[in-house]
Amino acid sequence: MLELYQWELSQYSEKVRLILDFKGLDYRKIEVTPGIGQVELFRLTGQKQVPVLKDRNRYIADSTEIAKYLDLEYPDRPIIPQDPKRRGLTLLIEEWADESIGIKGRKALFAAISQDQNFRKSLLPTSTPDIFKSLVEGVPTDLLSVLGFGVGYSPDIVKSAIASLKQDLEAVTLLLADSPYLTGDEPTLADLAVAGLSILLKFPSGPYLDLPASIRGKGLPIFSENIDYEPFFTWRDRLYAQFRKPLISTTPPTGSAPTSIQID
Repeated sequence: MLELYQWELSQYSEKVRLILDFKGLDYRKIEVTPGIGQVELFRLTGQKQVPVLKDRNRYIADSTEIAKYLDLEYPDRPIIPQDPKRRGLTLLIEEWADESIGIKGRKALFAAISQDQNFRKSLLPTSTPDIFKSLVEGVPTDLLSVLGFGVGYSPDIVKSAIASLKQDLEAVTLLLADSPYLTGDEPTLADLAVAGLSILLKFPSGPYLDLPASIRGKGLPIFSENIDYEPFFTWRDRLYAQFRKPLISTTPPTGSAPTSIQID
C-alpha cells in the first residue's frame, strides 16, 4: 500500500489525498509530528517538508512531483492531459494555485489562529492528546504576533494576501462560469490542486478531514460567508462529493468550536 507522510491540515497534503482518491488508490496516512517527526522524515528522505509519498522503497517529495509520479506509475484516470494546450493550461494553473492559493491561504489562516485560541485548538486533529491541545490553546496572542513577524506574516503582508486571494477566487469563479471544470469537460490536476489547496479558506462540509465535525463547512468569514464566492465553494464541494473518499470513521467532537473567525 502507498504511504503518505503528511500533516492533516496541510493544503499540499490534502491536494495529494484528493489526487489519490480521484485515482482510486489505497494509501495509509502517516502523520508527521512537527519537530521530532520532521527529523525522522529527514532521515528517511533527505528533507523535512510534507507531503512525501512512499511507494515500495521509493520516496517522492513535493505535491507536484507526487502528482506527476502517480500519473506515470498509475495511469488509470489520468490527471495531466496529453493534448498540448490542455496539458500546458493544467500545469500552469496547478503551479499558480501552489504559489498563490496555497501560500496566501496559510497567511490568512495564521491571522485567524493568532486572534482566536479556541479556533487554533479546534484545528488540531481529533486524535491529538488533550494536554497538547491545552498547550496550543494557551499560547499568548502577543507571542503569535511576534512569531508572525518572524516568519514574514506581518499585518501588511496578511492584508495583501487576503486581497490577492479575493482576486484569485473571483478569477477561478469566472473560469467556471460556463465549464464544469477549469480546463474543460473533464477534471484535471488543475481542479484537484485548486480544490485541495482551498481548504484553509473554507473547510469541506463532508467528513473528509480528521477535524472536529463542528467546524465542517466553516472557515474564514471573509471568504466562507461571502456570497460572491459561493459558486466557487459549491463547485469545490461538488468535486469533493464526486471524488474525495470520506473518512472511514470519525471521532465525535468534544467541547465547542467557533462558527466564524474575524480578521481585523
